[in-house]
Amino acid sequence: MLWRSGVLLTAIIRSHVGRRGQSFGPARCLGPARENELDVKVEVAALLDEVLGLQGRSAQFDAETPLIGSLPELDSMAAVAVLTSLEERFGFMIEDDDIDGSTFATFGSLVGFVEGKLAV
Repeated sequence: MLWRSGVLLTAIIRSHVGRRGQSFGPARCLGPARENELDVKVEVAALLDEVLGLQGRSAQFDAETPLIGSLPELDSMAAVAVLTSLEERFGFMIEDDDIDGSTFATFGSLVGFVEGKLAV
């Protein structure tokens, strides 16, 4: 039940960030030209496919596709790996207060999170 509410996910992610005192990994800057051309939905779907080993299943995801509790591959450690990969791919830093269980509720919420970070 904790997993569905996002409490466990949030606690694990915050513990990883808190221990390191910074973001999940080195950020690779995409530069302004690349960011303008970026199709966030396609990039996030590809990233999920790579990190979770979904074998192309993410290509069928839409904004309402549930992630937490629906993808057995997305456990707490995989969520940390996804966040690290998001930082590296999109060139932003994720602070411990940036995320909660709702970030991984649906594909749309995850894409919205990335779009919000890119807009800053």
